[in-house]
Amino acid sequence: MTTMPAALATGLKQIRCDEIPVPEPAPGMVLVKTRLASICGSDLHIVYMGWNAHEFPLPHGYPGHEGVGEVVDGGGTEFVPGDLVLTVPNIWESKVFAGYQLVRPQFLLKLPRDVPEAHLLMAQQLGTVVFGCRRLPTLVGKTVAVIGQGSVGLFHDFMLRRVGAHRIIGIEPVAERLSAGRAMGLDEAIDVTGRRATEAVLDLTGGEGADLVIEAVGSVETLNQTLQMVRPLGRVAVFGLPPTMERVPFDWDTFFRKRLDIHTVFGAQDEPGLPAFQVSVDFITRGDIDMAPFVTHQLPITRVQEAFDLASSKEDGALKVSLTF
Repeated sequence: MTTMPAALATGLKQIRCDEIPVPEPAPGMVLVKTRLASICGSDLHIVYMGWNAHEFPLPHGYPGHEGVGEVVDGGGTEFVPGDLVLTVPNIWESKVFAGYQLVRPQFLLKLPRDVPEAHLLMAQQLGTVVFGCRRLPTLVGKTVAVIGQGSVGLFHDFMLRRVGAHRIIGIEPVAERLSAGRAMGLDEAIDVTGRRATEAVLDLTGGEGADLVIEAVGSVETLNQTLQMVRPLGRVAVFGLPPTMERVPFDWDTFFRKRLDIHTVFGAQDEPGLPAFQVSVDFITRGDIDMAPFVTHQLPITRVQEAFDLASSKEDGALKVSLTF
């Protein structure tokens, strides 16, 4: 086969499937045949909002970075043809939305064969949450509020309990997602947004606010809402990306007066050996987390525009939209 399907983002909210040549094997690079790829919230920010998209069209296959594939040519690395691998390139090199891709070996993790590939695909995003949770202070006896119950928020529900959080509050207006949060073990589920959600968290915490707030949506409004929702001397972890390349308004006064700590979560793919992703694969392989509820929609790469529209609208109970090849 000399050609392959590959997604091409041609403008804001515009992405189609092209047929382009398969990359040639190269020394030190691993040629991977893509089997599955999933659409991340950051992909939507790039293609639908123009985040770090300085000029369209974008490269073929970009910005996909969550994939499962099979090695075709190891390029002289430790990977050999037939290996099933998790492909987790960093955002600058990501081209997972293509039938084949050349990947540097440090962005690949060998996978077991006796676990459904669609479940293993979720290890990428779970791995970024594992990575982020390692940066947190002790949460023993603490209350955490998670804004957003998409896959990132749900994976936080799973991990926060395992690192000691005593009480987890989930905030999500989409009924199907909030139901998934309850199934994941939320102690409190809030089905409103904005000021009403903030007031609900304050009511649940005796007016103090949560010890930690996780921003898992990626909007200007929810970023600033975290500052109202967290207690004085508390912490905010910003997981979601901003929806724009413009400067983002920030409630500095509240941040300053409450003496808050705030950090972003980025860089799991650059850790040598990909330890956070290995932990997430182990969780899935052992059955510690059931990924079946996350695999809600699969569409062929030829319907990539429809897949992106579905991931953006969250309609039909879409939790995680994947592409097949």
